[in-house]
Amino acid sequence: MYAIPADRQEPVQEMFSAIARRYDLNNTLLSFGMHHLWKEHAIREAKPPFGGRAADLCAGTCDIASLLAHRLGVDGHVDALDLNQEMLDVGAEKIRRIGLADRVTITRGNMEALPFESDAYDCATVGFGVRNVVAREKAFGEMLRILKPGGRAVCLEFSRPVNPAWRAMYELYNFRILPKVGTIVASDSTQVYEYLPASIANFPPQEELAGMMRDVGFSKVHYVNLCGGIVALHVGVK
Repeated sequence: MYAIPADRQEPVQEMFSAIARRYDLNNTLLSFGMHHLWKEHAIREAKPPFGGRAADLCAGTCDIASLLAHRLGVDGHVDALDLNQEMLDVGAEKIRRIGLADRVTITRGNMEALPFESDAYDCATVGFGVRNVVAREKAFGEMLRILKPGGRAVCLEFSRPVNPAWRAMYELYNFRILPKVGTIVASDSTQVYEYLPASIANFPPQEELAGMMRDVGFSKVHYVNLCGGIVALHVGVK
């Protein structure tokens, strides 16, 4: 019901390729800068150990990967993976610019079939990317596979505001204002900023996503609503 049809995957990736260079700017403008705080919260929940190993999936322009690398320290390492090469190219430039190229390895690949070894990572994160995955249960299963026993999986994603009035205001912004502003700033004609709010509306609500994580084998699954549920942070332990 909630999965993206397989035949939509290529058009979705083409849309993200078109906006890659202005993706970070648009994130900041459209979230009023809040996405930085949400990502910091995700890192705190992931609890990356100093000198450990982390995987950031659907890494996009590598914001979360860079935060993980800083927390892991000079002896730690991050594997950042995304399906979209243009987004990764922007991320690679960012990683080099801030001096983390030796601590972050960037790989193009699909979250549904990770090219990483099993039982190898202290934590695994995915930020604002699960909405664009075709087989989400399979993707969560892959997160579980690569984690060490006791490792933590963190999923940061847009969700459902819990207050009806707040939800109505959010939907007005999401469907009427965001597409117009996003399209102008990105100089984009691919309708990606119309696809994004639609993908949020069709995404499973908080408890259903938590159930999906439990079903694939995660324990101690819980979630935290941020900004009244505009964003939810789901956590599971292997």
